[in-house]
Amino acid sequence: MSVLNQSKSFRNKKANWAVFVILILGLLAGFFVWPPLWNKPVDWLNKQAGTEILPQFFNRPFRLGLDLRGGTHLVYEADVSSISRDDISASMQGVRDVIERRVNLFGVAEPVVQVDEVGSSHRLIVELAGVRDTHQAIEMIGQTPSLDFRTEKSADVRNQILSEQEKVRQKIESGEELTAEDQAVILIDPYFEPTSLTGRFLKGAQLTSDQQTLQWQVGLEFNDEGSRLFEELTRQNVGQRLAIYLDGAPISAPTVQEAITGGKAQITGNFSVQEARELVQRLNAGALPVPITLISQQNIGSALGEKSLRQSLLAALIGILAVALFMIGWYRLPGFLAVIALLIYTAFALLIFKLIPVTLTLAGIAGFVLSVGMAVDANVLIFERMREELRWGKPLASAIEEGFKRAWTSIRDSNVSSLITCGVLFWLGTSIIKGFALTLAIGILISMFSAIIVTRNFLRLVVNEKIERKGWLFGVQKKN
Repeated sequence: MSVLNQSKSFRNKKANWAVFVILILGLLAGFFVWPPLWNKPVDWLNKQAGTEILPQFFNRPFRLGLDLRGGTHLVYEADVSSISRDDISASMQGVRDVIERRVNLFGVAEPVVQVDEVGSSHRLIVELAGVRDTHQAIEMIGQTPSLDFRTEKSADVRNQILSEQEKVRQKIESGEELTAEDQAVILIDPYFEPTSLTGRFLKGAQLTSDQQTLQWQVGLEFNDEGSRLFEELTRQNVGQRLAIYLDGAPISAPTVQEAITGGKAQITGNFSVQEARELVQRLNAGALPVPITLISQQNIGSALGEKSLRQSLLAALIGILAVALFMIGWYRLPGFLAVIALLIYTAFALLIFKLIPVTLTLAGIAGFVLSVGMAVDANVLIFERMREELRWGKPLASAIEEGFKRAWTSIRDSNVSSLITCGVLFWLGTSIIKGFALTLAIGILISMFSAIIVTRNFLRLVVNEKIERKGWLFGVQKKN
C-alpha cells in the first residue's frame, strides 16, 4: 500500500509540474496572439514608474488573404501560338517565376501567382492581397521580362559610387529633401556596368552537366549578332566577372576564363539540379517571353474583407462557445478541464499561424474551426471510455489512465487518416484548398497534443479521495 501511495504521489507531482508549464506556455502564447493582453498592463506600469521597466510584447499581425484583407485579382491569358507544345509548360513556369519576382519587388506579402489551363487556353492568375494601386501593379506585371549582361566595374569607380550613395543615405536619415541627382545616384549599380548584350540576342538556355566533375551547368546559346557581342565582351573581360541580370536583379555572375567564340557558353558553379533548372527557366523567360494579356480584373474592397473577417470570427466564437457549453453540461468536471485545454489549444494554434506565418483565408479559418471540433471529438472518446470504467467501479486514477489508453488507438487512426487527406488536398489543391488543408493539419496535430497531454495532466491534477466520492462531478453512478 505504501508503494502505491508513493507511486500516486509521484504521479501527482509530475502532473503538477506539467500543468504549471502548460499554463505558462499557454499564457505566453495568448500574449503573442493578442498582444494588448500584455501591452496595456505594461504601459500602465511603465507610466506609474515613470520609466520603461517592462518591454512591450512583440506585436506581429496575422497574415490575411485576399478575401479577408481585400486586394486585386488579375487573370492573364498567354499567347503560346509561337511555342512548341513540348515547351509550353516550361515557358509558362518561366513567366510565372518572372511575374512572382516582380510582385515580390512590388512589396506584396504572400502573393499568389499560379498557372491554370482552361481548355486550350493557358492563363496566369495573380492575387495581390492589400494592393491599393491596381494600375501600378498591372503596369509592373505586364512588362516584358528584361535580360541583360553587365561587366564588372573597376574598384575605383565602385568605391566612388558607394561613397556618393552613402552621402545620399545620410541625407535620407537626416530628413533632407533629395534632389533629382541624388535620386539618380541611389539607383546606380555600383558593381556592374550595363552592356549592349541583352536577352533578345539569346536563343535559349539548357541544363547540362560536366562529364568529368558531374557538376550541373547552364548552357547558353546566342544568335549571330549575340555571338559577336558575347565574344567581344569575354575577350575584353578575361579574369573579370560577367553578370547576368534579369528584371534588374543579378541572377548569376560567373568569372570569364577566356574569350568565348561560337556563340555558346557554360555557366559553372556549385549548382544543385534544382538551382540550375530554375536558372534555365529564368534565362529562357527573359530570352523568349510569352506575351500575356489581361482578360479579367477584380477589386475586392477592404470593407468587404473586414466584414468577412468579422463574420467568420463571430461564427468561430459561437461554435467554440457552443462546444464549451455542451462539454461542461454533459461531462461536468472533465468537460470544464477540456474547455481550458481547448483555450490553450486555440492559443497554440494561432501562435503557429503567426510564426510560420500562415496566410489566413475564409477557407483557412474554416479548417481551423473544423480542427477545434476534432479536438473536442478526441476528448469525447476519452471521457466516454473513462465514464465506462468508473461505472464498473474502478478508482478515478485508474479510470483516467484506462480511458486514455483505450481511446488512443481510435484517436490516432482518425487523426492520421485526416492528416493523409490534408496532405492530398495540399498537394493537388489550389491556393484556397491548400490554405484549408494547412490550417486543418496544424490544428489536428495540436489537437492530439491537447487531448493526450494537456487534458490528461489536468485530470491527473484533480485526482483525490474527496473528488472521487463525488460521482456527479463526472456524471456517473458506480455499479454495485
